[in-house]
Amino acid sequence: MSQSSAERLKAYLTQLPPQAQALLIREFERSLERGDDAAVASFVLGELRKIVRAPDENLSPRYNDPARLLFQPLEPFLTDTDGTVGPGEIHRNSLALVWNWVAREGAPDAARAFVSAVASAQGKDLVSVARMFRMTVSECIQTMLTGPDSRRALARIAQASALDDLPSIAAVLASADTLDAFAAKLPGHFRAFDDSHIASVTAMMGPALQTPHLLPFAFRIAMARLSAPWQIIRMATRAAFTDDAVRVAAHPYGVAVTIVIQGLSQIVATLRADIKRGQFGNAGDLVKAVHDGVRGLRTELDIRKDTPWGKQLALLRVDMSDTLKFEIDSVPGRVRRLLRQRADRDVTATSRLDPVEIEETAALIDFVAMCRSFASELAINEVTLRTYSDLQSYIETSTESLVKSLRQCDPVVRPFRQQQAQAAIRFCEVMFGRDYATLMSRAADNALADERKPVRAG
Repeated sequence: MSQSSAERLKAYLTQLPPQAQALLIREFERSLERGDDAAVASFVLGELRKIVRAPDENLSPRYNDPARLLFQPLEPFLTDTDGTVGPGEIHRNSLALVWNWVAREGAPDAARAFVSAVASAQGKDLVSVARMFRMTVSECIQTMLTGPDSRRALARIAQASALDDLPSIAAVLASADTLDAFAAKLPGHFRAFDDSHIASVTAMMGPALQTPHLLPFAFRIAMARLSAPWQIIRMATRAAFTDDAVRVAAHPYGVAVTIVIQGLSQIVATLRADIKRGQFGNAGDLVKAVHDGVRGLRTELDIRKDTPWGKQLALLRVDMSDTLKFEIDSVPGRVRRLLRQRADRDVTATSRLDPVEIEETAALIDFVAMCRSFASELAINEVTLRTYSDLQSYIETSTESLVKSLRQCDPVVRPFRQQQAQAAIRFCEVMFGRDYATLMSRAADNALADERKPVRAG
């Protein structure tokens, strides 16, 4: 594969949602197990692992690891959160606890036989061995959950999150082939999700995936294929034949709405963490995802404020507003600190602006401009419009003033003033566009040229 093709593939894989990346990893690992073309599968797997794993994590193939092979059907549904998970999600850190329980007391003989079989089996044999052991583990979990000594057995797993995950783990392991078949039938991508698509997805699910335990997982598989994942709620409104949120919540498909609301809350948490780290590379996409999701919920559903969904949606909007307001409010102060014209006596030959801070501030200005498009739905209309207007006025006047100051400033002060002018022009590019920034850059060059011209004797 040429370098340009590899870079395009990497860019495509990077922009995929995490659940879609997990599905791809699983499919290519299954391909290796079957003995298919290893070159392509190994290359794509390597790129995906670089994207989804931490830099210091072991990047060696893991498809022959017994525990990973057992829990492979769970991969698209795993989450690294330590808090409560939503429908169709499973804590990643629960898997090690469950594996230890299975190997120690759940099914120790079967576990030892499985480990031995994995060490010696290859290709299709490995698939059949894993399938049989998954059914054994699922039955063991079900027996433990319903047995007379279940409370004591559960206590030995010793972590509340893992206990909550057990019914889901058992259900997915028992129905792994059904979920795989459903995923294989789905198109790779839905650009839109209209009535015809909803009908076809519902038919593909069939009765087997419409049980309370499996339905959330089927929804999450379908969501990974949607351009706008929030549109999965349309399956709930079509199934309930109403947009009344109370009636939709009473329908089994109502879990799709719960999944979407919880997913939006997770996006807000991710955005908050990125902002705290000063990382705004994905901020625009995250804000847009929340905006589109909230607007979709409010458009497609009649959600009353006093209902559980209404309260969750209101809390989500408040959380989003609080996350954005402080950062938006801080931008004018950062711009003023960089562009404020200090008195000449306060500027020394060593005075400098930090290029990193300039770029961070430019990213924040772009962030404010982007938020302006989504301000109303996210309850940040007032602060965003006020901040954007302040930035427009201050950047324009400061840039003109700094360019003029280059004509007759002291030689000691000039390098610092020139840095300020360049920073202002960078902000103009973000705020007003490249043409205006180019115009101001030429004005700065002309000002410096005029300052260098010798004064003619009278």
